[in-house]
Amino acid sequence: MKVSRRWLEALLRRTLDARDVSERLAMLGAPVDAVTPVHAELKDVVIGLVEEVRPHPNADRLRLCTVNAGGASPVQVVCGAANVEAGRKYPFAPVGASLPGGVTLEKRKIRGETSEGMLCSSRELGLGTDHEGIMTLETAAEPGASFLEAFSLGDDRFEIDVTPVRPDLLGHKGVARELGAAYGVSVRLPEITGSSGQARPRIRRVEKRSDTVGGVTVTIEPGAACARFTGAVIRGVTVGPSPAWLRSRLEAVGLRSISNVVDATNYVMFELGQPLHAYDLAKVPGPALIVRPSLPGERLETLDGVQRALPAGTTIVADGTGVSGIGGVMGGRSSEVTETTTDVFLESAWWTPGPLRAARKALSITSEAAHRFERGTDLWAVPDALARCIEIVLATAGGTLDGEALDLWPEPSQPPRIFLRHARATQVLGLELPVAEVERCLTTIGAIVAPKPEEGRFAVQVPGWRPDLREEIDLIEEVARIHGYQRFPDDLRPFRAGNQVDAPISRASDEIRNHLVAEGIYEVVLLPVGGRTEGPGAAQGQVRILNPISADHGYLRNSLLPGLVNQVEANWANQTRDVRLFEIGTVFAPGADRPQEATKVGAVLSGSRWPAHWSDHGRVGAGGGGTPDCDPWDLKGLFERTVSLANPGARVQVEGDGWIAKGSDGAVVGWAGPLQADAPRWAGPLFGLEVAIDPTPRHAARYVRLPVFPAVTRDLALLLPDALEAAAVESEVNAAVAGRGSTPGLLESVRVLDEYRGAGLPAGHRSVAFRLVFRSAERTLRDDEVDAMVQRIRTQLQKTLDVSARTT
Repeated sequence: MKVSRRWLEALLRRTLDARDVSERLAMLGAPVDAVTPVHAELKDVVIGLVEEVRPHPNADRLRLCTVNAGGASPVQVVCGAANVEAGRKYPFAPVGASLPGGVTLEKRKIRGETSEGMLCSSRELGLGTDHEGIMTLETAAEPGASFLEAFSLGDDRFEIDVTPVRPDLLGHKGVARELGAAYGVSVRLPEITGSSGQARPRIRRVEKRSDTVGGVTVTIEPGAACARFTGAVIRGVTVGPSPAWLRSRLEAVGLRSISNVVDATNYVMFELGQPLHAYDLAKVPGPALIVRPSLPGERLETLDGVQRALPAGTTIVADGTGVSGIGGVMGGRSSEVTETTTDVFLESAWWTPGPLRAARKALSITSEAAHRFERGTDLWAVPDALARCIEIVLATAGGTLDGEALDLWPEPSQPPRIFLRHARATQVLGLELPVAEVERCLTTIGAIVAPKPEEGRFAVQVPGWRPDLREEIDLIEEVARIHGYQRFPDDLRPFRAGNQVDAPISRASDEIRNHLVAEGIYEVVLLPVGGRTEGPGAAQGQVRILNPISADHGYLRNSLLPGLVNQVEANWANQTRDVRLFEIGTVFAPGADRPQEATKVGAVLSGSRWPAHWSDHGRVGAGGGGTPDCDPWDLKGLFERTVSLANPGARVQVEGDGWIAKGSDGAVVGWAGPLQADAPRWAGPLFGLEVAIDPTPRHAARYVRLPVFPAVTRDLALLLPDALEAAAVESEVNAAVAGRGSTPGLLESVRVLDEYRGAGLPAGHRSVAFRLVFRSAERTLRDDEVDAMVQRIRTQLQKTLDVSARTT
């Protein structure tokens, strides 16, 4: 595979060193066999400014030019081109410069006048076929500047040894992905010069075997070795020479420029690794393109001018009267694009590798397209290549797209999914890489990774451009390759079971998981991708996926609740009324250079408070059989218990029609409340909660022996203003008992018994009953000392919160 350094730089948006690129690709398993400088013979050519043009005194067709080439003084050049004008810039080869063909310039006399160099045409520079005039330059570069650098012509061509199992490296984007993993940068397609910046062309997917685009009927017959066929019709194109940027790109990889339309298809093939084909629509009878097995006796004159007899059963592209091309191998001469073409049909398809290879061998054809299709192109990126080619054709040849492009895909599918066990990767590699590093290595190659910490493995959806990734061991090899073979220790170490403790957040997650399971809530594990989501508890902003697996999975989730609500709705659709689910997973938020990740726990409740039991008959409830439904107070209790495990330092408080949890720094770390869903009439209310898991290490639980002395309880009914929270009263009670003159540690607990609102109370007040439990670990408490502490509490509450005891 021939690869251009400047093309890679455009994809990675950074400068590259040829030696460094070669070393990195070698370590990534794609060794570079050779590096060839492109246009190195033009290194001596500079920008020349013609200051004066006058007739040659001894020749009618020659002229004398005074050229400023950046030296101490201008030089005189004898030139025979009629297009040279004073004040314009041209390529200038000074005395001693070498040009293509091995010519070295010398100072010489021409018809009696000295010429110190040469103004060059594009043909003399090896950049074109025009030799009638000097190559005029439009550049702001100063006289004497390097011609190669001024026009970005200096390049390096890499000859990469691509193995048959890595078809993604047969395109510049695939090589750029590998280097992007090594350099830690992303890959983005460069903008097309001359493109209007319009949105990507719409491509209409059709899940059947025949449809029409731009008046052309496209059909995939059963038995044809073609899984997907996309096409577009562009009318009114002007076929001609390609612009300089397109020619230079193709010439950098050793490809000859043909025309703007044909060059566009070759450009996309070398950029994305997906071959395309262009048809002259006026030469396609029907107009129709039919992908089918060939019939006995059918023949075709291919683009190389050879008449070929096609073996029966070869997958071909036929038109209304006969064969138009060999699918994935080579097109036919009868429908090729020429200078007279005005309407073109662009094809981007996926051909089954096995049958295509057999057809190519039987016909003794070698082509760049077959070389790629035999190894397996990206089935899921076929429309992307078509859209890219449409953009280039419109920018270089003009024309108008006739309607929406067509994506004929009879049997849609998804890339395969593989499970990778972290313990297995550690065993094979001989080194325990962090979970985050394993995930980074896999996501770097384009995989979608769903960690499953409770199972000790990852669910990995491999990218479509990597057909070689089929088993768990393939993923382990990728982890080693991206992590870097040079980073593995080279010393032999004894193998033994590790004693490394789990990460604090994993231990906290396990504790929360055990608690929620004990609460009777089922765990689910969902993909961390989805559509746009809004709603309670959702973080602001979402991270868009550049290469989503589907239109409904275009964003990384920023909350666990939307996915859980979808699962509740799915249960309701299956007539399941009682639903209690939770998930511990990662959510994402936009970051400066990469998404920010956080681990959260989410839970949803709907339906009966507890499973139906025969003893519940006769009770009044909406859940059937007398079992009451979950209410907000069930949610509040579960929320408080979950917050105490997930974020021990957080405090729960009322917010709107639900509750929030705030950390010690005042930041909101949790939310609980009612949720909206597409619920049937018989469904119960839906509630949900979501709490961020604090990764701070937890203190180990300490043993406390059971009390041996009895407790003393006192109930205290207080009149509280409606604006005063019960939590503030609890804090003040604890402060009063721990104050001066008290024995600390005697108040064991404070909790709310009930709340009363109604007749007999002052306006704007409510009655809240608290139960206080006193106990000493050393002796039995006396009633008089407990009464004294209760009186101290009442006095403290009256003084600090203006709260009095209820007397009636």
